[in-house]
Amino acid sequence: MSVPAYPAARAVAERVHAHFARHLAIAREAGRAPLAAEPDPDTIEAMIDAAFWASLRREEGQTPRISLAFVSAAEAGQPILFTDRLPLRPAALARLAPAVERPGIHLGVWRESGELAVWGTTRSIPALCFVVEVIASGLIVIKHRSEAFGKFVNVAVLEGDQIKIVDEGFSATPECPGPLKSLLGVEAPRGHAGSEVVLVQLAASMRSHHRGGTLLVVPAESRTWRESIVEPMLYSVSPPYTDLAEIVERERTESASHEWQEDLRRAVDAIAGLTAVDGATILTDRFELFAFGAKITRRRGSPPVERVVVTEPIEGAERTVMTPSQLGGTRHLSAAQFVQDQRDAIALVASQDGRFTIFKWSGREDMVHAHRVEALLL
Repeated sequence: MSVPAYPAARAVAERVHAHFARHLAIAREAGRAPLAAEPDPDTIEAMIDAAFWASLRREEGQTPRISLAFVSAAEAGQPILFTDRLPLRPAALARLAPAVERPGIHLGVWRESGELAVWGTTRSIPALCFVVEVIASGLIVIKHRSEAFGKFVNVAVLEGDQIKIVDEGFSATPECPGPLKSLLGVEAPRGHAGSEVVLVQLAASMRSHHRGGTLLVVPAESRTWRESIVEPMLYSVSPPYTDLAEIVERERTESASHEWQEDLRRAVDAIAGLTAVDGATILTDRFELFAFGAKITRRRGSPPVERVVVTEPIEGAERTVMTPSQLGGTRHLSAAQFVQDQRDAIALVASQDGRFTIFKWSGREDMVHAHRVEALLL
């Protein structure tokens, strides 16, 4: 029996198609290659629809975790080809899910004899490839691969009947933080990892341990941040731990090889794991680790933070002003206080429930700006 259509799939198909058509046209004009094929609205709707209904099924009591990529077997890198193509149907996807739920594995989908079918799996897809990923039951993310170290850029998030379309134009707003620009698809300079890309990987890794955490990024040339930290720090690091800094520096002289990327991922996970300890992890903008589990305090003579401006880079989202306690608990309050007192620092805060906030001082607003970015990290 056929399942009913998922209304949100049809609602976003044309807008998602416009996004991919625009970006692929820009990439072709710039001479970039290889590039993925452009998905038409019917393909977009069908893939989202199949992924959504598959997400509501259970395979051995588990929610299917799958990633569908619109790519031909010829365009995929080292594909595993099925002898018989599988229909793009929820039941077939749910049965296959346990074999492909590991990160980085995509089910290749292509149109053959006029019908969309799953031809196999791949770990390598072209830039700007249309991807539909099942995150949880009823939670679907539409994304594409960028050229920045295999990073993916979210285009839309669908959860039941709730639709969030990412606002790309937010990256052009004044004082948009570097990590947020990277999440919105603004590429780092070629041949350099860029602090933005590394901070995005740190944010994603922090969010993945589900324990919540705070990462304070402070200027390497300054020590004034110590005025906002309780001394002595229980888990102070001496000398500063520089493994991540050295790996990032290596990329300046070496190509971004697979080995280098694995080293970067390992170092990022090591730092992000420290944020699970109660307190804040302190990292310089050169990626030198000074401490973790540190307690934040109000700088002597500074007023308590009373208001923050809150935005989310989603189309239609409203700018609001609220107290830090309305945004979250003590972790958010202390991070906002730190950024108000140390205005050349930023704070990345992960909540246990998956929310993620980047705190940065806004000179235009004359207050702390809290950027909600969890929709971009899914």
